[in-house]
Amino acid sequence: MKLQAKFREYIWLVETIRRAGRISLADINSKWLLTEMSEGVELSRTTFNRHKAAIEDMFGIVIDCDVKDGYRYYVANPEVLRQDSVQNWMLSTMSVNNVVSESLSLQDRILMESAPVEGDLLKSVIEAMRQGVKMEIRHRKYGSQEAREFVIEPYCLKLFRHRWYVLGKLHREANEEHGERDWMSLFSFDRIMSYRITDEPFVIDPDFDAEAFFADSYGVLMNTSEKPQRIVLRAFEYQRFYLRDLPIHHSQQMCGEGDNWVDFEYWMRPSSDMVSYIMSCGRYLKVIEPQSLAEDVRISLAEALKGYKG
Repeated sequence: MKLQAKFREYIWLVETIRRAGRISLADINSKWLLTEMSEGVELSRTTFNRHKAAIEDMFGIVIDCDVKDGYRYYVANPEVLRQDSVQNWMLSTMSVNNVVSESLSLQDRILMESAPVEGDLLKSVIEAMRQGVKMEIRHRKYGSQEAREFVIEPYCLKLFRHRWYVLGKLHREANEEHGERDWMSLFSFDRIMSYRITDEPFVIDPDFDAEAFFADSYGVLMNTSEKPQRIVLRAFEYQRFYLRDLPIHHSQQMCGEGDNWVDFEYWMRPSSDMVSYIMSCGRYLKVIEPQSLAEDVRISLAEALKGYKG
């Protein structure tokens, strides 16, 4: 069997078990026979066990069997399939690919967003992370005419709004103005002019947790001058349904409701990318608290309106 065909079966099996919660092999086979992949042939227990082992090896997803619950199968480590996990991203991408590949006759009627293509740089950063060695990069931030050189310890990768970012740890030598210190900085791939993997090793901080590092942020901008705080946004009309169905942060909770509006509560650090998101929703999203964030949005809206005067 071709590798692509195997992947399709792996993805189908994970999705079937995940959607069911718990399911017997007999019920899996009933669903399997309804697919074109089966070609009318049942999934044997031997093939099922091979698929199970391959899924654990490739994706780290453990499919276990509860003997006391009628020999029903379930995902034993559902935490790896959280919304922002690598496994979930891979499975979602492959699932969509499977669906679309089965409907090539409709390809002119299926419109997709372009995905970030950062092949060589992405591979290099991952390789540096795997080897535990530093990278030299030339980075030119927006608004600057000249690129700056940095030596970074690549700590983690983050994909946000179709852009890849690498979080790097940097070191500054002690001088009269600054004492020796370490700090973290995020570099967008599309701003990296050149890069090179070095032979200089580094040891990642054992206490570093990539998920925890960004837990209090809306996106990629880390406003460390602000502490995480309670933020309440009021969504009007259809925006309340958009936020309900697609939360913008893992801390989102509904905390109030009225005629044609819903209040959502968050625990985050206010940041400029969050201000931009609120502005993009126009009159359908309003900051209730804190007042400092509401003022930031008001000032940004006033500045934007200046461009339309006259």
